[in-house]
Amino acid sequence: MSMQNKPQMVEAVMFFSERGICKEMLFPEFEALLDGIVNMPEFADQQVRVAFVLINPRLLVRAAVFFYLDFDENGSPDSGWNIPLRHLAERSGRGPDLGAGPIRLACRSQCPVSWHQMHLWDPSLAPGQNDLVLLRDAAKRNQLGLLVEDDSAQIVAPERLQMASEDKWHAPDPAKEVAEKQAEKINQEHRLKAAQLIRQQRLRISSLSQQHEEELAKLKLASAEENKTLQVQIHGLHLALRQQEDLNASLKAQLAVQADGIQKNREEMTQQLRALEQHGRTESDILRTQFDAELQAKIASAVVEYKEQIAIRDVELAYRNELDAQLQQEVERLKVERDAFASQGSEQILERLAKLGVVFVVYHPGAGHLTIPLQDIARYQDNPMAYAAAKCFVSEAQYRHWLAHYQKPDCEADLPSGGRCAMPIDRVDSPSRFVAGDSNCCARHKASSRLRTVS
Repeated sequence: MSMQNKPQMVEAVMFFSERGICKEMLFPEFEALLDGIVNMPEFADQQVRVAFVLINPRLLVRAAVFFYLDFDENGSPDSGWNIPLRHLAERSGRGPDLGAGPIRLACRSQCPVSWHQMHLWDPSLAPGQNDLVLLRDAAKRNQLGLLVEDDSAQIVAPERLQMASEDKWHAPDPAKEVAEKQAEKINQEHRLKAAQLIRQQRLRISSLSQQHEEELAKLKLASAEENKTLQVQIHGLHLALRQQEDLNASLKAQLAVQADGIQKNREEMTQQLRALEQHGRTESDILRTQFDAELQAKIASAVVEYKEQIAIRDVELAYRNELDAQLQQEVERLKVERDAFASQGSEQILERLAKLGVVFVVYHPGAGHLTIPLQDIARYQDNPMAYAAAKCFVSEAQYRHWLAHYQKPDCEADLPSGGRCAMPIDRVDSPSRFVAGDSNCCARHKASSRLRTVS
C-alpha cells in the first residue's frame, strides 16, 4: 500500500431523526452544505440533531460533538452557524469506550466552551436507544467508504525463531510470567471498563438532572405567575369589600343619629303635653294642636330632607351603575383582547418550542407517559381525562371508574346495612380489562353479582 492510500483519521457528520441516523457525509461535504453550495430539502424548516465524529482507520469512533443545526424553508442551513467542531472535539472531556478507548465527548452537559453549550444536545444513553451505540454501528457499517487498516496479527516466520541455549533452559518459567502479565492486563482492563461505565452513568445522571431542573424552573415560573394573578384578584375583592363595609357603616350611623333626634323631640313634646294637661282642657287642646302642627312640620321637614338625600343617593347610584356598566364593558373588551393575545402568544410559543425539539409529556395512570403533539394540545386542555381514555382505547366513563378502582382497590358493593363492603381486592392495572361490577368487587359480591345476572 502506498503512502497516498494509507488510511487516515476521518472527520464525518451524521444526522439524527426519530428513527436513528438518517444521513451520513464527510466533513468536506458538510462544509459545502454550510457554504450554500447544496441544500437539504428533506430538513426544510426544521432543527436537526447532528453529530460530528472522528473515525480512526479501524472504523472506531475516537471523538464526538453533538450539536443542533437549523434549516430554513428552502433546506439551507443557518447562515449564522459558527460552532468550532474541531476545537470542541480536541478540548472536550472523556466519554464512554466505543471500542478504541474512551472517546472525547462534547455535549450540552459536558461542553469545554460555555457559550456554545446552548447549541449542543445530550445523547440518549438509555438501553435500546443509545445514540453513542448508533454512532459506533454506523461507523462499522462504513457507508462512507472509508479506507480500512488491516490490523491482522503478523505471523512470525519459522526461520526467525531462535532457540535458547541449554544453560538457559532451567530459567524461571516464562509461561507463568506471561500468565501473570495477562492477569494484570485483564485486571487493568476491568478497572478501565468500570471507570468508563461510572463516567457514562455520571454523564447520564448529569443530563437527567439538567432536564429535571429546567422542568422544575418552568413549573415554578408558571406557579409564581398564577399565584401573582390570584393575589391581585384577591386584593381587588378585599378592597371592594372594605369600601362597601365602610359605606354601610356610614349609612347606619346617619340613620341612628336621625332616629335618636326624632326620639328626643317626641319625648320633649310628650312631656310638654302632659304638663299642659294639668292647666286645663282648653289649654291642652291648644297645646295639642300646636304640638301636632309642630310635629307635622318637623316630620314634613324631615321627610323633605330625607327625600332630598334619597334623590341625591339615587343620582349617585345611577351614576355609579352607569360607571360600573362602562367599566364592565371595558373589562370584557380587555378580557377579549387578553384572550386573543394570550391565544396568539401561547400558540406561537408552543410552535417555537415544538420547533426547538421540545415535546409535551404528561403522565396518566393506565396510559403511562403520553407525548402530546402540538395539534392535540387544545383537545388535551379541554378534557385531559377523555384524552387519556382515548389513548387507553376505552370510554371516558370506564376510564373514570377504573381510575377510582386503581387509586383505591377495594370492593364497592353495597351492603344491606347501607354501607360499602370496602374489602381489599386485586388491582386491575389496565383500563381495557376493567369491568364495572366485576373487577371492583370481592369474590363474594362478584359471585352474587353473577347470580343476579344469570337469574
